[in-house]
This record gives sequence, C-alpha cells and structure tokens, in this order.
Amino acid sequence: MSVLYLAAAIVLEICGTTSLKLSQGFTRIGPAGAVVFCYAASFALLSLALRVIDLSIAYALWSGVGTAIVAAIGLASRPAPGSSYRWR
Repeated sequence: MSVLYLAAAIVLEICGTTSLKLSQGFTRIGPAGAVVFCYAASFALLSLALRVIDLSIAYALWSGVGTAIVAAIGLASRPAPGSSYRWR
C-alpha cells in the first residue's frame, strides 16, 4: 500500500509542478489553487508512504521521478529557447 501512496504522491507532485507554470505567477486562481491542493496532498501521501518506506528511498524516488517526468513534459510541450533538441 505504501508504494501506491508514493506513486500517487509522485503524480500529484507532477500535477502541482505543471500547474505552477499555468498559474502565471499565481495570478490565475484555478491553477494556483491546483498548485496548493496538489502539493498539500502530495506531501500528505508522501508522509503515509514513509510509514513503511525509508525516507532516503522515498524522497529520492519522489523528487527524482517527478523531476524527470516534468522535464520530459517540458521538452515535449515547448523546448527551451535556443535549444536544438526537439521531440516533435
């Protein structure tokens, strides 16, 4: 069950990070609310996963997988200016 909590925490962290860009500096209320909700829920689920999974393992997976997927989403949706790397 802890692995499911960790997986859900990772998904919510990805949603929160993606909503951060969409909130346009917290000027749009919907995405800004999603950021707050997703991060709060992500931390709550991460804390439940920590009941069984070691902190070092859980945090490494939570932050690493989340960062990798958010980076892939960023590359797929809009490559950085000046970058020659494109997925399209």
